[in-house]
Amino acid sequence: MQSYFLSLATHIETQLAANEVSTTWLAAESSDFVRFNHSAIRQPGHVFQLILNLQLIKGQTHAAMSFNLSGEMDMDLPTINTAIQDLRAQLADLPADPHLMIATEISDSTQILPSSLPPVASMLEQILAAAKDVDMVGLLTTGTQYRGFANSYGQRNWYETSNVNFDWSLFYATDKAVKSNYAGFTWNEAAFLSKFAAARKELALLARPPITVGAGNYRAYLSPAALNELIMMLNWGGLSEKALRTRHSCLRRLQSGEASMHAMVNICEDSRAGLEPGFQAQGFIKPEVIPLIQAGKLVGSMISPRSAKEYSLLTNGAPEDESAKSLVMQVGMLANADILKELGTGIYIANLWYLNFSDRATCRITGMTRFATFWVENGEIIAPLNVMRFDDSLFKMLGENLLALSQETEVIMDDRSYGQRHTGGAILPGALLKEMRFVL
Repeated sequence: MQSYFLSLATHIETQLAANEVSTTWLAAESSDFVRFNHSAIRQPGHVFQLILNLQLIKGQTHAAMSFNLSGEMDMDLPTINTAIQDLRAQLADLPADPHLMIATEISDSTQILPSSLPPVASMLEQILAAAKDVDMVGLLTTGTQYRGFANSYGQRNWYETSNVNFDWSLFYATDKAVKSNYAGFTWNEAAFLSKFAAARKELALLARPPITVGAGNYRAYLSPAALNELIMMLNWGGLSEKALRTRHSCLRRLQSGEASMHAMVNICEDSRAGLEPGFQAQGFIKPEVIPLIQAGKLVGSMISPRSAKEYSLLTNGAPEDESAKSLVMQVGMLANADILKELGTGIYIANLWYLNFSDRATCRITGMTRFATFWVENGEIIAPLNVMRFDDSLFKMLGENLLALSQETEVIMDDRSYGQRHTGGAILPGALLKEMRFVL
């Protein structure tokens, strides 16, 4: 795939006029998707696709289009030639873009993470054996993802990785189920079986009569999956340089010093995790680590090339939406074996759903518990909780009310597959809170 992309890039350069510049971005995949229902394979499938985004630039004027390719050079070169002609015709009618910024200093890179995954059939065999005698629904997604960048200045960047993401739920009855996930760059049978066994234990707990507790503040533990839902809200412009400058960021009080998080909160964008390419679609290279929150203080932001041009800054390789694609949160001292004991009496939250901002200015978020949320007394799970709504500020949850972060983390990959499999994700611990505000 890499040699094919390099040949495409070289060909594109030969089709340009003397005053034209091109950028080329390839997003490709060879993926297997397997859907399960009632612990049986219901819909297996394979996707092989290549999507090319081609941008033609003349001065400060630019036009771009995306289209699918076959992977066969003889078939794809005429498609590319036609696209260049169409883009050239569009440029004559387009205004100059004052914030256009592209990489002109050549910085080549190659990041290939060799696959260490077993055959799909082997993973399926283990999944079906683990799911015997339970009602499981889920989706296994695995395969190789490719990202490539090239420009007519001669820069070439390549990213290639193989990974697996298995998302499943064990159904009990009515609206009661346990949701779990296994993701990573390797398939560790022992680790997978351990997670599945933990889900089975939680499923057995759902057989107990559920209870309802009233609105109020409760001690709570957020699993890494639940914490991920909260942290990902920061990607709604929270970490964006543009949003911070225009006062639309939910972290603007953190920026001004009016609010802070707990000193144990350290969050960065870490390209070394391998979840995302170390370069972006305009060819700018990301630093290996971009500190964002250190010791509870906002110390950085995601700066796209456009924001860099507008505000006379240096870009740090952020995408156009200035979201973080490879978030890593520093762990704490709470051992997994001690979570229930340290929680004492309160709410164990495995997942959060339907999150939205109830007050963006104060970083207040509302959402629902669902799927294996339990009431705990004296370090022992008593019963499943009926669905509850929370409404609380992240400044409080990860600030004055944060008691501990877990020693162990989970890899949580972006599982979106609209149009194509997405790259990116997060590596997060769990969080023990002194209190969390529930409103119903």
